[in-house]
Amino acid sequence: MGTPKRAKAADAAPIAAKIARVYLRVSTDDQDLARQEQIAETARAQGFYVAGIYREKASGARADRPELQRMIGDLQAGEVVIAEKIDRISRLPLSEAEQLVATIKDRGAKLAVPGVIDLSELAASSTGVAKIVIEAMQDMLLRVALQTARDDYEDRRERQRQGIEIAKREGRYSGRRADKAKHRQIVALRQGGKSIAATAELANCSVAQVKRVMALEKARTGGNDHVPA
Repeated sequence: MGTPKRAKAADAAPIAAKIARVYLRVSTDDQDLARQEQIAETARAQGFYVAGIYREKASGARADRPELQRMIGDLQAGEVVIAEKIDRISRLPLSEAEQLVATIKDRGAKLAVPGVIDLSELAASSTGVAKIVIEAMQDMLLRVALQTARDDYEDRRERQRQGIEIAKREGRYSGRRADKAKHRQIVALRQGGKSIAATAELANCSVAQVKRVMALEKARTGGNDHVPA
């Protein structure tokens, strides 16, 4: 047998390359990820080898986002997580957000996100009091960024709630308009035997939306929705 051909250089990460995993997220199914797609190209232009791009349509206030968890599972020591802003990674309450970031760091990875200044190399080259001060500063900046992302999330929700209350009082509120095409697609996929997780991925929506649509379909058909458990 002949010697196996070596992989082309373009198919593999360059030796000693900076390796990144890019996380893109929007909150709802009707939002578009297109604006964030340029992040991967920018990373490549900065000398990163992009090992993976993870696209998510889910609330940042949830820790159980499938693509986020897949990215964390894929992370290797020395890699960098790149996102547009810290709120793409998390809008969780501070304690949960810090746990999420700790999980990323436990994999040996770092964050490269606007608003999160990476002082790890500076800390590594320092000793004594200087090292302690730099690490404390890093932790403080991260906490501020994570708390700001959470505060913004809560402010948005409160403004939305107030807007809905005003619209209801004025008789202008009719609820969120249903996406009938998406509804039909979800039902068709489930009736075709796809699991809830597979349906969410194929329909480009959240698992919660699949469950919500199927509950409505079950109510509409009187429980005869012909889908697998």
